[in-house]
Amino acid sequence: MKKWVAGVDLGGTSIKIAFIDTLGTIISKWQIPTDNREKGKNITIDIARTIEEKLTELGQSKEILEGIGMGAPGPVDYVNGILYNTVNLAWEDHYPLRDKLEKELSLPVYIENDANCAALGEMWKGAGAGAKDLVCVTLGTGVGGGIITNGEIVQGVSGSAGEIGHITSVSRNGAPCNCGKKGCLETVASATGIVRLATEKLEKERDNEGKLMKIFKANGKIAAKDVFDCGREGDELSLEVVEEVAYHLGLALANLGNTLNPEKIVIGGGVSKAGNILLDRVQAYFNEFAFSRVKESTTISIATLENDAGILGAGWLVVNRM
Repeated sequence: MKKWVAGVDLGGTSIKIAFIDTLGTIISKWQIPTDNREKGKNITIDIARTIEEKLTELGQSKEILEGIGMGAPGPVDYVNGILYNTVNLAWEDHYPLRDKLEKELSLPVYIENDANCAALGEMWKGAGAGAKDLVCVTLGTGVGGGIITNGEIVQGVSGSAGEIGHITSVSRNGAPCNCGKKGCLETVASATGIVRLATEKLEKERDNEGKLMKIFKANGKIAAKDVFDCGREGDELSLEVVEEVAYHLGLALANLGNTLNPEKIVIGGGVSKAGNILLDRVQAYFNEFAFSRVKESTTISIATLENDAGILGAGWLVVNRM
C-alpha cells in the first residue's frame, strides 16, 4: 500500500492541512479556523476530526497515514513534542502538543517550529531543493527563520535556534520588538517594520510631494507593498526605505553566511514578493559584507512554495523518519 503523511501548519487564526505522498506530492489540502476558545482545548480535537472526515471523503481509512507532522508557532521541544511560549494561541506554556494529538488520532505525531517547517519544505520541494545546507528567512508580519545543516534542522539547546528575526540590527535606539528587545531585524525588515520606517519618514517630511506621500495623505496610512510599488516608480522616499531595509537584511544574511556557509539562502514571506527591487539590493549588501569564499559559494533566491512550504515541511518530518 502506498502511504501518505499529513502535514499540518498551525497558525493563530487558521490551520492548514494536507495529505502528501512520500515523494512530496500534495494529494489534498484544506484549512480550518483555529478555535482559541476555552484555552484552545478544541484545537487538537478539531485537527483530528477534520483529518478523519477528509479521509472518509476521499474513500480512505486511517491506515493509509504513516503519521502526522506539524509546524507550530513558537519554540518547540521536538524530542518531547512540547510547545513553549504560545503567544498566538490560547494554550498554557509547555503545552504537550504531541501527546494531545497522538491521543486523538492514535498515530505518530512529530512537532517542529513553523519557520523550521517552512525551511524543510523549501529544501524538499522548493527553492532549496538539492541543498543540504540551507538558511530560510520568512519576511512577513514578523521575521522568521530556519537553519538546516547536513539536511537536519538546527535546534539549539532550548529549541530557539534560527530566530533570525531577533538578530540585533540596530544596536542603539532601536524600535521595540514584540520579543521584548529593541532593534531586532524584525523591526526593520518585516512588513510591520517597513511600514514603521516609511511612516516615520513621511511624518518628518510633510512637504514631500512624492507618490508615497500622496497615498499616505489620501488613506492616512500606507502598506509595505506601497513602498515597493512607489520605489519602482522612482519615489525617492520609498527608495530610501527600501535601501535601509536591504542594508539591514543584507548585513544579517552575510553574518549568517559567514557563520554557516550555507549552499542556499531562501527568502520567503509576503515581503519577498517585492522581487528584484529588494533582492538586488540585499544581494549587493550581502556581497559587501560576506567573506569572499561565502560570497562565491552561497546563492540567495526567492522561495517558491508560498503557503505550501509549512505543510510540506511538516510532512517531511514524517517522511524523514520512515
